[in-house]
Amino acid sequence: MAQTPDEKTYVEIPFIEQLKAMGWEHIEGDIDVPYLTERESFRDVLLTDRLRRTIKKINLDDNGNPWLDDDRVNQVVSALERISAPKLMEGNKKAFDLIVQGVEVEGDPALHGGKEKTVAIIDFDHPEKNDFLIINQFRVDVPGGKTFISPDIVLFVNGIPLVIVECKSPKISNPMEEGINQLLRYSNQRPEVEEDEGCERLFYYNQFLVSTFRQGARAATVGAGYEHYMEWKDTSPVPMSEVARHLGKEKLNSQEILIAGMLQKEHLLDIIKNFILFDQVEGRQIKLVCRYPQFRAVHKAIYRLRTGKTKKEHGDADQRGGIIWHTQGSGKSLTMVFMVRKMRNLPDLKSFKVVVVTDRINLEGQLKGTAGLTGETVYRANNKNDLARHMKEDSSNIVFAMVQKYQDQAPRAQDDYQIPETRMLKAAAPSGKKQGEYKLPAKPILFPIWNPSDKILILVDEAHRSHTSMLHANIMRALPNCTMIGFTGTPIIAGRIRKKTHEIFGDYIDQYTIEQSQKDGSTLKILYEGRKAEAKVEGGRSLDQFFDDMFRSRTEEERETIRRKYGTVVNILEAKDLIAVKAEDMLLHYAANILPNGFKAQVVTVSRRAAIRYY
Repeated sequence: MAQTPDEKTYVEIPFIEQLKAMGWEHIEGDIDVPYLTERESFRDVLLTDRLRRTIKKINLDDNGNPWLDDDRVNQVVSALERISAPKLMEGNKKAFDLIVQGVEVEGDPALHGGKEKTVAIIDFDHPEKNDFLIINQFRVDVPGGKTFISPDIVLFVNGIPLVIVECKSPKISNPMEEGINQLLRYSNQRPEVEEDEGCERLFYYNQFLVSTFRQGARAATVGAGYEHYMEWKDTSPVPMSEVARHLGKEKLNSQEILIAGMLQKEHLLDIIKNFILFDQVEGRQIKLVCRYPQFRAVHKAIYRLRTGKTKKEHGDADQRGGIIWHTQGSGKSLTMVFMVRKMRNLPDLKSFKVVVVTDRINLEGQLKGTAGLTGETVYRANNKNDLARHMKEDSSNIVFAMVQKYQDQAPRAQDDYQIPETRMLKAAAPSGKKQGEYKLPAKPILFPIWNPSDKILILVDEAHRSHTSMLHANIMRALPNCTMIGFTGTPIIAGRIRKKTHEIFGDYIDQYTIEQSQKDGSTLKILYEGRKAEAKVEGGRSLDQFFDDMFRSRTEEERETIRRKYGTVVNILEAKDLIAVKAEDMLLHYAANILPNGFKAQVVTVSRRAAIRYY
């Protein structure tokens, strides 16, 4: 498709100029002469001369000298060129593994004693040592030679095409969709088209795709549909104000933000190394790239881990943790995985033991499966003794534990039955019930010290709900010098819960609200319809009157204690008759308004007991 003047001047040129200001080299593309883009043929997609030169430069011996000869370099280049697969995603995964992990070749007998040696294709630790190149209008012949494709911009690192950009004029209808459609066409991913219309080999090496019309720019991976392309709305860890000042602007547009956030050399290599995952969903493989709040949160958390004081240094509490509040559905479990993956690639953090604490079995399984994407062995603590064994080991592994494993309880001694709250429990028992049917209060068992190391990171899922004061006490007793990061999707906004959560974890590390998520299109807007069920106490009395009659012989102090402990919202919301009325109302509303439109429904309750009663 021919490029319009608007696409060239208003979108493509500013895109290239911003990259050039960030240190990228630029070659003007040519669709007639292949050697002007450093290739022998338009069938080639790798710039092999650049690849060979850079591989020699970045792979050095212990004295800092290049050690690869031409034969070994050719082995590496050949490994990349020979990639083949029946499906694009399989080829993309093979190329990704080589790009990130390197290629095994026979080592130099004198230097490596005949052992195999991994040759790095990209130096992720030293971005400045790599080769960064832009080629616009990059022609590639479609297999069969009848036609060709020419993506607007292709970004090469060490001669490998890692990012492909399609630019569209903002004056056309639906420029974003047009750009995505073109990327899907170039990569043979349009489901409605059966014959080949693009060149999949170019996309074997691709790490993400960009569709832009300057005021709107979105990125996604190979295999993504229209709905998966998302804006990158932050330049973090570089401040937006700094980027705007560098560009001489007061406000950045979407394209400028994406370039500064994703395509700055350090950021691009960081995303490829630490923030891309392959997963299996419903029997097919998909590729995932982080979204900007995940990238930002991980960088902020890593910074705090590195700069915050340990408990020993501070003298009171560990200062390396905090709260990551990302709204429900924004991918908190993936954020944990990205964080662990990045830690494992940082010399000063790679030795940390990581413990993930959750309160739901199904979520533990989900998180464990997700964490396994890092390629690291993940252990599960099945009981307290198992947990203690894993915690006592100094190995830098990943351990999953249910909240309950930190909260063992034992019955109180018979002498404890006479404390006031137990007498109140007996007094509050409805007539006709035996006292033996009521569980008496239990006191928790405090753990011994399992591991005094300060190289232990506790990641607490749904921190607002699962991390109680007793759980915190047991963790801090067993792992006195650990650091904790709490993940929550529920706003911690007021009162006792806010105080407790912040006292336990510290200040916010990062926040991503439901409003931001809805604007980004990553979660759908939730609409609420208020409905009401009337609740009364038998005999026509109010709940307050019933309470006063029941405990009129108690002192005011005792009555207040009973009210706080047993007259809770939970007790009311678990009431059988109230649930029966609400369940009937839900069912009728669902049958009349939801089911006829082909939708499903979900009931969220205050407790497991309430859920069973609703069922």
